[in-house]
Amino acid sequence: MAIACLVPISCQSSVKNRNPLGEYMPAVRGEALTGEQITLPLQVPSILLVGFVQGAQFDADRWLVGLLEDPKAIRILEVPAVRGFFPRLISGKIDAGMRSGIPQEDWASVVTLYGKDAGAVLGLTGNERPRNMRVLLLDENGQVCWFHDRGFSASRLIDLRRAVDQVNDR
Repeated sequence: MAIACLVPISCQSSVKNRNPLGEYMPAVRGEALTGEQITLPLQVPSILLVGFVQGAQFDADRWLVGLLEDPKAIRILEVPAVRGFFPRLISGKIDAGMRSGIPQEDWASVVTLYGKDAGAVLGLTGNERPRNMRVLLLDENGQVCWFHDRGFSASRLIDLRRAVDQVNDR
């Protein structure tokens, strides 16, 4: 229960949403739930589902169901972005809480960003309407090729799948 309360607290200030289409994602370091250190953006096309509060998980799950039904190969990562000094201090407890609710076979696909790394992504996307995931399609250079932050939409999922095809065909 305490962990569930901390993630919303870590995102107290609201940053105006912005569309980063065409921009490059800043280099950030996070840790997968497996313990592996990950630098984002990856060097391959990927979809990032960035969430700033625990309540965004419902939106993430809808995107994931739609994306994982598509047989096209692309790396998909859930990226919880947790700002603030206090959450960084207890990051081990936060990560343990996530591990307890996520099957081990999915741990490599969850990369948590804390502190300045979370802040860099926040600056890229904003966090108004924090329960909506920030869905970013990045090419192999880290350029944002597709972006959506208004909640799951079946029609936007179809658009995203088309964009994935275009990125993969380059």
